[in-house]
Amino acid sequence: MKSQFVPNKNEFKIMEDIKNGKDKPVLMLNLNKYVAEVDYPSGEVYKSYMEALNKLVKQVEGNVLWQIPVLGQPIGEQDIDEILAIWYPTHRAFLELKNQKISAMNFNLRDACIKHAVIHRCPDNMIPKQKKARQNEKDRKLKIS
Repeated sequence: MKSQFVPNKNEFKIMEDIKNGKDKPVLMLNLNKYVAEVDYPSGEVYKSYMEALNKLVKQVEGNVLWQIPVLGQPIGEQDIDEILAIWYPTHRAFLELKNQKISAMNFNLRDACIKHAVIHRCPDNMIPKQKKARQNEKDRKLKIS
């Protein structure tokens, strides 16, 4: 099966420049559409992929901040099943994913699971913090009642 991961060479050049300069943390927003055969989100192949992905991300000291299913798309034409927000301590860490011991297994599982994926590189300093988000929700509920 052909890999679904087709790098944007311009974007990888930018990340290489950042890695070699003043590197900084980065948030990667993954928009995934899964093949029907993996039975997202309960299938064994999907679960194996998520387990391998979490291990791989931890090997470069990253963290899966959250993953959420997509229930629908009221506007636009991008059909996806899930969004994952993955934080990396540096751009170098993200670029090192391919060099980890578990990379080949992870990428094979990814190729078996993902029909289409898009990854967006985002600043990490704008990530909503869980504690702040929870406090905002509490404040909003107090105003409503």
